[in-house]
Amino acid sequence: MTVQGTCDPRFSLVREEFERNLAERGEIGASVCVMVDGEVVVDLWGGEAAPGTPWLHDTIGHVWSCTKGATALCAHLLAARGELDLDAPVIRYWPEYGAAGKGATLVRHVLTHQAGLPVLREPLPAEAFLDWKLMAERLAVAEPFWEPGTRHGYHALTFGFLVGEIIRRISGRSLGTFFREEVADPLGLEFWLGLPEEQEGRVAPTIPADVPAELPSFYVKAFSDPSSMPALLLGNDGGFMTSSDTRESHAGEYGSVGAITNARGLAGMYRPLSLGELVPAEQRSIMARTESAGMDAVLGVPTRWSAGFMKSTDNRHLPAADSEGALMSESAFGHAGMGGSVGFCDPGARLAFGYSMNKQGSGLGINPRGQALTDAAYRTLGYDRANGGIWYRP
Repeated sequence: MTVQGTCDPRFSLVREEFERNLAERGEIGASVCVMVDGEVVVDLWGGEAAPGTPWLHDTIGHVWSCTKGATALCAHLLAARGELDLDAPVIRYWPEYGAAGKGATLVRHVLTHQAGLPVLREPLPAEAFLDWKLMAERLAVAEPFWEPGTRHGYHALTFGFLVGEIIRRISGRSLGTFFREEVADPLGLEFWLGLPEEQEGRVAPTIPADVPAELPSFYVKAFSDPSSMPALLLGNDGGFMTSSDTRESHAGEYGSVGAITNARGLAGMYRPLSLGELVPAEQRSIMARTESAGMDAVLGVPTRWSAGFMKSTDNRHLPAADSEGALMSESAFGHAGMGGSVGFCDPGARLAFGYSMNKQGSGLGINPRGQALTDAAYRTLGYDRANGGIWYRP
């Protein structure tokens, strides 16, 4: 399949891995963008957006949980301005949230997946995610699954509503509007939380992952225990998982999983953070600092989180089905999306990275195609991965 775009000769390893993804690793259509010192050194795309339709320079797609990085960034912008205190109780900004024993929940707990509300017990009606008021009300009265702050578990679908409602209460703007006005438009990004209808024709539909020979532990738990958090995550979503490629879903402001963009948009969002811009140094250190780590109560594998962002995690010692993680350097932070898309920055390397695709992988982290591109970028920058799997500069 034809690869188009530009690639600085120094980063030829990235292009080689991108070509291998298309030729050997089952990639259907994808884009990758690498920025170093604020300059674009790789901007490639290739394959098919849909059968018979090439992936073009302006093709966009659903990047799933990469969305959480955008939502977290909005929260940190408010924190940097002194409008949001991460150590304040959520009820300072959202009084109704104190119901069912949640009064001591801190904003920090929400950002670090320690809030205890990764899923909802009560059945959600169809298209619940389209009704922000309904979701906020349900979360406000819900009983947590654990005492907030005592453990962490991935808030895969609730994170965006929890953080987004705090942002809405403070700013008076919806999450999608806040992101557009404070991030996307000022940075000139084609990146939406709530896609305008005129952009719909550019979207590459998601192609679900092939069923693997061995399921990750998360799915085993979900399919064997209908009362478990994994089962509720997959089954109590108002039908989102089966309608995510509709116009209605693309227009929704889903702060957990709804963003529409491409690799250029992902890398562009992280570019100023890689350069020490957009928020003060103190705030960036909070964005990069690991705050919760260890066995994830929902995913069933180790995860590591800063306040809203995924941190490097090496799970290669686990059985193959659970071995996907996110191998970056320790100074990096960002977020992967279901199936393997990823955006992150590494201020230590002055690196911003984005990868998006339509064919999903079956694991829980960066898929092997995205990891190969990440690895190639780090190798080019002179990093070594001999230290426990995490990239470091000798």
